[in-house]
Amino acid sequence: MRNKTVAAVFGFFLGSLGVHRFYLGQIGMGILYLLLSVTGISAILGIIDAIVFLSMDNVVFDAKYNGREGYGRKEQRYNRQERRQEQRAPRQERQQRRSAPTRSSRQVPKHNPHKESGIEKYKEYDFEDAIIDFNKALVVNPNDVAVHFNIACAYSITENSEKAFHHLDKAVELGFSDFEKIKEHDALAYLRIQEEFEAFAKNGYQLQNTKAKTTEPAPEISENLLEQIKRLGELREKGFLTQEEFLAQKRKLLR
Repeated sequence: MRNKTVAAVFGFFLGSLGVHRFYLGQIGMGILYLLLSVTGISAILGIIDAIVFLSMDNVVFDAKYNGREGYGRKEQRYNRQERRQEQRAPRQERQQRRSAPTRSSRQVPKHNPHKESGIEKYKEYDFEDAIIDFNKALVVNPNDVAVHFNIACAYSITENSEKAFHHLDKAVELGFSDFEKIKEHDALAYLRIQEEFEAFAKNGYQLQNTKAKTTEPAPEISENLLEQIKRLGELREKGFLTQEEFLAQKRKLLR
């Protein structure tokens, strides 16, 4: 199982030869670094890579470079829990339709492609883009319990505790009651180590300050930020950044 500290050490001292890339199983990138060693560029890139590895969260590193070795049984358990959650949703919808007094008052659930694409990106560990799609899904249906829970998990993984608490609170407010899942879900590990989590749990997994229960504003993206993201995309297209590193750097810019 690959270790981010070892990868960072290789990047600092042997980055010009691409040793850290070979260590991470990225043979093509390792060969590219080796070819660029005569120019000195690969040594600089190795140092940058080392800094990125050291600043990267352990869970994210495992997801990117250890694949199923990193997530392993945790991912399988999460997928089973997700399937159970999705299976419960149709039953709840049928119960709501049966309790409707007239045919005209029944509401047919809207098809929500953003929810589906968000789940797919989440499973591919592209958490930032998953968050974007989940937010779009909430525009279509702001009362979707599963979307609120999923986006809370994504925000927790990207270490944005404020928004994670907000959406988890909203999910519980809308009827989410699987509190064991909140206490054990791997994606919510970061949220559980926050100081405010104990009070949050004692309050029935809801925020005590009602002012916090406001509609989340859409994030504002400045032209300067867009330009920086564009430059990262160009570096990725030229082969200087992998897809994983591109996503890691974009995540930092969007915080």
